[in-house]
Amino acid sequence: MDTIFRLVTTTLQSSSQSFNSSRTTTTSSSSKSQRHYEEEEEECFTIFMDDEDLYSSSYHLSHAPSSTTASPSNDVTLEFPTGQNPMWATAILSETAKSMVERNTPRLQKLIWMLNEMSSPYGDIDQKLASYFLQGLFCRMTDSGESNYRTMVSASERSSCFESTRKMVLRFQEVSPWMMFGHVACNGAIMEAFEGEMKLHIIDISNSFCTQWPTLLEAIATRSSSDTPHLTLTVVVPPTNSKVMREIGTRMEKFARLMGVPFKFNVKHHEGDLSSLDSSEFDVNESEALAINCVGTMHTIPPTRNRRDDLISTFRRLQPRIVTIVEEEADLDISSDGPEFLEGFEKCLKWFRVYFEALDGSFPRVSNERLMLERGAGRAVVDLVACQPELSVERRDTAVGWTRRLHGGGFREFSFNEEVCDDVRSLLRKYKEGWTMSQSQDSAGIFLSWKDQAVVWASAWKP
Repeated sequence: MDTIFRLVTTTLQSSSQSFNSSRTTTTSSSSKSQRHYEEEEEECFTIFMDDEDLYSSSYHLSHAPSSTTASPSNDVTLEFPTGQNPMWATAILSETAKSMVERNTPRLQKLIWMLNEMSSPYGDIDQKLASYFLQGLFCRMTDSGESNYRTMVSASERSSCFESTRKMVLRFQEVSPWMMFGHVACNGAIMEAFEGEMKLHIIDISNSFCTQWPTLLEAIATRSSSDTPHLTLTVVVPPTNSKVMREIGTRMEKFARLMGVPFKFNVKHHEGDLSSLDSSEFDVNESEALAINCVGTMHTIPPTRNRRDDLISTFRRLQPRIVTIVEEEADLDISSDGPEFLEGFEKCLKWFRVYFEALDGSFPRVSNERLMLERGAGRAVVDLVACQPELSVERRDTAVGWTRRLHGGGFREFSFNEEVCDDVRSLLRKYKEGWTMSQSQDSAGIFLSWKDQAVVWASAWKP
C-alpha cells in the first residue's frame, strides 16, 4: 500500500463518486523507513507488536511522500506550530475534519500529510490521538469503516488469550479506579437489595471478565447469618469469549468454595447486539432474588430504532430487585455529515484526550497493558468516525440520557447509601491524586471524575 497522502489524493480526485462513499485501492508497493525512537522503547515495543499493529499501521506509514507528491506549503505548517501548542493534534484534526466537510481538497491534502508525518501510536498523547483519529478519518473517506473495524476486532481476538486479558484487566484496576469505581458502587447496592434473601441470582452483562465478583462473594460469606445464601451467577458474553470464560468460571467456582458460598456459574453465549436478548432465555427461579448488572455494555447497542429501550423493557420483564448500570460519561454520537458531524467529532476528540491523559497519569509510558487499552480506544475511534450509526457499537450517551431512558422504561432510582459512597471515597484514596467522586442534580447515580472531568457514571435502579 502506498502512503496515506497518495491514497487520499486518489480518493479526492475521483469525481464520479460521492465524498463519503468513494473507495480507493492501490497495488503499488513502497519501502518503509522506520521512525527513530529511543532505544529502550523500540526494543520493548518490538515485543508488543502483533497482528493488530500490522492492521492499524497500514493507515500510518512513516516515510515521506514520494517525489510525485508535494509536501505541504509553509503557510499550513506555520499555521500549526506544534512546538508552541501542547494540544496540536486537536487543532489539526479539527481543521482536517472541517476541510473534509467543506470538500476543500487542497487543504485536506496538506493537513493529511502533516498528520501522517507527525503521528505515532507509540508517541506522546497528541501523537497517539493524531494516529488513531487519522485512521478513523481515512476509513471514513474511503468508506471502509465497517470492514476495517471488523478486521481490527478479529485481529484483537486472535492475539488475545486468558493470561494477557487477565493481566490487562488486573493491571488497569491496580493503577486506575476506572473499572473498580463501578464495581464497588454496584456491589454495595446489590448487597443492600439482597438483604435477608437466601437464594440470589445475578445476571451479569459486563465487559470486566467477572473481576467484580470476588469481593461480592467475600461480602456474602461474611454476612451475619446462620446460613450462607446460595448465589447463581449467569454471565452473558459473545461466543468469541467462550474459551476465556471457561477458565474464569473454573476460577470463580474454586474461589466460592474457598469462601464457603454455595455457587453456580452459568455462561450464556449471545450473538448480535443485546437488544435481542429474550427474558425467557434466562433460567430464573421465582424463589430467587434477581439482580441485573451492566458494566460498560449498554452503549454497545446501536442507538437507532429504539433498540436500547428494548433491552430496558427486557430487564423490566425479568422483575429484578435491582438493576445496576455503569457507563462512561460521554456524548459520543457522530452524525453523518455537515455541522453535526463536526460537533460530534469535536466531542469525540475531547473525550478521548481525557481518556488518554488518564491512562498517561496511571501507567508508565512503556506498558503492554496500556497499549492494549489504547488499541481498544483506536478501534472505538474508527467505529465512531467511520461507521454508520445503525452498525455502531461505541456510541456513548450521558447520564442524563440514560436516566431519561430508564425512567421511560418504568424504573426509578435506587440511591447509593452513605456507606457505599464512603467505600468509593476510600477506594479513590488508594490511587494517584486527581480522582474524585461527585453527584449531579440532573441525573441519578454518582460520577468518577479525572481532574474535575466526569468520566464514568454508576447508577442503581428498581422497577
